[in-house]
Amino acid sequence: METILAFSIDLAQRTGQLLRDRFRIQGMQVDLKADHSVVTEADRAADRLIRSTIQADYPQDGILSEEDQTTFPADKPAVWVIDPLDGTSNYSLGLHYWGVSIARLIEGRPQLAVLYFPMIDELYTAVQGKGAFLNGARLELPPIPANHSHTFFSCCSRTHRSYQVKLKYKTRILGSAAFSLVSVARGSTILAFESTPKVWDLSGAWLIVQEAGGEIGPLTGPMPFPLVPGKDYEQTSYATLAAPNSAIWTRGSAGIIQK
Repeated sequence: METILAFSIDLAQRTGQLLRDRFRIQGMQVDLKADHSVVTEADRAADRLIRSTIQADYPQDGILSEEDQTTFPADKPAVWVIDPLDGTSNYSLGLHYWGVSIARLIEGRPQLAVLYFPMIDELYTAVQGKGAFLNGARLELPPIPANHSHTFFSCCSRTHRSYQVKLKYKTRILGSAAFSLVSVARGSTILAFESTPKVWDLSGAWLIVQEAGGEIGPLTGPMPFPLVPGKDYEQTSYATLAAPNSAIWTRGSAGIIQK
């Protein structure tokens, strides 16, 4: 597993450097996909780099990718789930909160995760059962009371369209689903809610939060994992809530009400 983790870290960092080389403070041209989300040529180049590298080094494994292959492969015990550029809107507008998410799933469940945010120099890693780390330092969430006030609630821009939020925490929209969720693991956010993330947004961050000792799960509906062989995940999203512990998760879920 150490060899696969080292491979994944190197791949995430190389992809991050590719994206950083193309990043422009003044922004760049974007295209709209069928679901009206934005995509850049940098997304596509990063996706090509990740897929080709995995296919060369781990040809027996499957790949699920936001930009290319959205159907979970059948007959592949190990599948890489990748988001080559999480936070594309931020990236295209010259903002710094964006990154690369790479996860390796075994039998449909996250076993390894690497998330790299180049512009803020944050590398998150986790292996199932072995803890989560930020730049090599173990992430261990301390006991946090539900009435803790010096913190904030992170959510996506779509949250207030579909939900009433009745929480007393300050609200921040960070613009990257993966970063929003792992901000709980790093102790910066008391609750993070993403209303429409896809499995490529979730897979890496899900394991990071769990291995840091946090609580993460769907606000409503089924659990995303294990992923189902042969299922196309392009149109499937999971309203997901992350918290430092189950007590805060429960309190937060009661304050996010679907309209």
